[in-house]
Amino acid sequence: MQPSNEHLIKQEAQRLGFLQCGISKAGFLEEEAPRLEKWLNAKMHGEMGYMANHFDKRLDPTRLVDGAKSVITVLLNYFPEETQKAPTAPKISKYAYGNDYHHVIKGKLKELVEFINKEIGEVGGRAFVDSAPVMDKAWAAKSGLGWIGKNANLIHPKNGSFFFIGELILDIELESDKPIHDHCGTCTACIDACPTEAIVAPYVVDGSKCISYFTIELKEAIPTSMKGQFDDWAFGCDTCQDVCPWNRFSKPHSEAQFNPHPEMLDMTKQDWEELTEDVFKKVFQKSAVKRTKFSGLTRNIAFLKK
Repeated sequence: MQPSNEHLIKQEAQRLGFLQCGISKAGFLEEEAPRLEKWLNAKMHGEMGYMANHFDKRLDPTRLVDGAKSVITVLLNYFPEETQKAPTAPKISKYAYGNDYHHVIKGKLKELVEFINKEIGEVGGRAFVDSAPVMDKAWAAKSGLGWIGKNANLIHPKNGSFFFIGELILDIELESDKPIHDHCGTCTACIDACPTEAIVAPYVVDGSKCISYFTIELKEAIPTSMKGQFDDWAFGCDTCQDVCPWNRFSKPHSEAQFNPHPEMLDMTKQDWEELTEDVFKKVFQKSAVKRTKFSGLTRNIAFLKK
């Protein structure tokens, strides 16, 4: 019996190193529309003006890709084998340890499209990795790759939440996967642990209160009212994931491009506080940390000083 197109795509996704692959029918995200509108109206996106742009495209992939019929969503693990060693050093979010994920995932998605064109037939479409108005977590949940937890992260029952999400939006008809149930139950670990109380209600994160927002997105000075609340995070924040019981199932990734620069894990508090631009360029040459630039990272480190 001939394997189905869906089976072939998932098999190839696995060969390329993706953790999971799921499929959904392309169409308007009806449930997400009122939630997104309410979130934007409450100004929970802070200075992230781009979040309010392309509202219609964000909710409907057929406006991004002509003739879109299917959304293929993939997950790529980034959970590291080792974390930073110095307990008092400024902390970097685990997703930024290695090479910038945008390039890594885009490369793999390009290979997946080439495979589909060769084995299934010519398709039209685009690859997306967190760089266009696509609601990644919503599509992943629709495709059965997990549920959106109380910390607004996608959680997979066997893999936790330390993974990146990418999509192919294609003009090919494929059979959809079914969503899975929410398994957060009565747990409030993420809400209780958030250093800045950014999880304002179960499943609702006020982006303008999140440490990731202050340390990455905010371009001007960090408000002094936040002093002493960052729990040593200098770029991003993993607290709500670190405390999530489902992340006991996280296993170290096997993607060499996500391995950290060897010097980074050994850097002491003093090393960080005396960081030079040359060291910044060497250690974070290919990392997402470059997004803050040297000036942004040193601003964050200085803000952490007691």
